[in-house]
Amino acid sequence: MPVGDPDKRRIAAHHLLQVKICMKCYARNSISANKCRRCNSTRLRLKKKK
Repeated sequence: MPVGDPDKRRIAAHHLLQVKICMKCYARNSISANKCRRCNSTRLRLKKKK
């Protein structure tokens, strides 16, 4: 269901896109993570926006 309210849309986009992705196992990690929660790899990247 699409979100019509611009404030709610901004909050939803922030929570969906502000994560780090592990380049080894592709797990989603918090933005403040230094290593993967699943495989303990330190090879993390920011999630691409588009």
